[in-house]
Amino acid sequence: MNDLKITLIQSDVFWEDSLKNLTNYRKMISELQEPTDMIILPEMFNTGFSMHPDRCAETMDGSAMQFLTEIASGKKCMVIGSILIREERSYYNRLVAMYPDGFFQCYDKRHLFILTDEYKLMSGGSARIIINWKGWKILPLICYDLRFPVWSRNTWQEEEYEYDLLIYPSNWPASRSHVFKSLLVARAIENVAFVAGVNRIGHDGEGTLYLGESMIVDPKGRIIANGEKKKNTIFSAILSVSVLKDFRGSFTIGPGWDHFRIET
Repeated sequence: MNDLKITLIQSDVFWEDSLKNLTNYRKMISELQEPTDMIILPEMFNTGFSMHPDRCAETMDGSAMQFLTEIASGKKCMVIGSILIREERSYYNRLVAMYPDGFFQCYDKRHLFILTDEYKLMSGGSARIIINWKGWKILPLICYDLRFPVWSRNTWQEEEYEYDLLIYPSNWPASRSHVFKSLLVARAIENVAFVAGVNRIGHDGEGTLYLGESMIVDPKGRIIANGEKKKNTIFSAILSVSVLKDFRGSFTIGPGWDHFRIET
């Protein structure tokens, strides 16, 4: 296990226009001069947070998946983001973690947003996944999942933590930006893990404003990198193995955690 360099892409999103968004991300990513281990994109990065899955959803062999495959292979890194996916008669807000060799893992958003029609139009997931990448154990969740600490909860099993890094691709509105930033810090502290939350900027097609304010937080709750407010921003941070292990070793919380079972 070595240090892990992660790169967050905070950008505006063209409303329900996958072609324009994929073109824009290709341009932004092409400007990355230094290698990275992981690129993280916002929630529904190719359409915006649309409640029109009938016209925006695509299949698992669609253009967004092809884009993720292309970028992961070209940059020789993992690429993570969520897409509106159609499978038979169901729709999913699906996070995809794409490996450089074309292998991928998926997570379907568990907590569908009740202030929109997401919970009516889409099917929720029922299982978390742990990604193993370059020796790091990573839990990827999506936006509204951030509000649910039990679903985000780290565990202590056989004297090891279940994960080291928690990720939230998001479309988090400006009206609740304080909540977004506060919960990212809280999730890092309570789970003794690094946390990365990447958010979009600009207005969506419904008039909702997004400020960005993406952040990378260390296990002590300290912000180690963040995106500029209201600006297209690409920023990176190196997640230190020694910081993680030293803190966990000197302040071992895991053995004291309560044990419980989540029912979905």
